[in-house]
Amino acid sequence: MQLKYNRQPSLGSTLVKTFIKLLIAIVIFIIAIFLIEKIKFPSPEKKFDIDITNDIKKL
Repeated sequence: MQLKYNRQPSLGSTLVKTFIKLLIAIVIFIIAIFLIEKIKFPSPEKKFDIDITNDIKKL
């Protein structure tokens, strides 16, 4: 007598695998956000005061 081979995984194991992958993706995303926040990007030190009233009047 041959044993029946079940080719389809059960619904529970499929959901667990999907949940684990989703959880890993969320954890990696959160770690990436924290690492990006630690990087200090250059910011302008001088504020620019540009007078554009003459350009507006020409239009």
